Amino acid sequence: QWQPVESGGGLVQPGGSLRLSCASSGFTLSPYGIGWFRQAPGKEREGVACISSSGEDLKYEEPAKGRFTISRDNAKDTVYLQMDNLRPEATAIYFCASGVTRRWGTPCVPQDYDSWGQGTPVTVSA
Repeated sequence: QWQPVESGGGLVQPGGSLRLSCASSGFTLSPYGIGWFRQAPGKEREGVACISSSGEDLKYEEPAKGRFTISRDNAKDTVYLQMDNLRPEATAIYFCASGVTRRWGTPCVPQDYDSWGQGTPVTVSA
């Protein structure tokens, strides 16, 4: 199965910013809804933000609200997660996933996605 490819993670100081990108080599993401999820050591995977295939429906879960922005540029076949004012608790592996199950307005949950990237680590530390 094909899978998305994340990039843009790394080490950042508290209060800093990162922009994660989600793309796919040899496949297009444009027909699919995209979700960003994260998993910290010893914690369950949680939803961060999801976006519909058209980009018209955006859903932010608690970790993202007020600080993160999900967007997509279908012409470039790329989905972004802009992360601002990062805090140490944002440290996790961030995953991009694609799927067709999620309905507009519903929570951003892993069960609605079936193709997953390998993840990109984000570390927020002074």
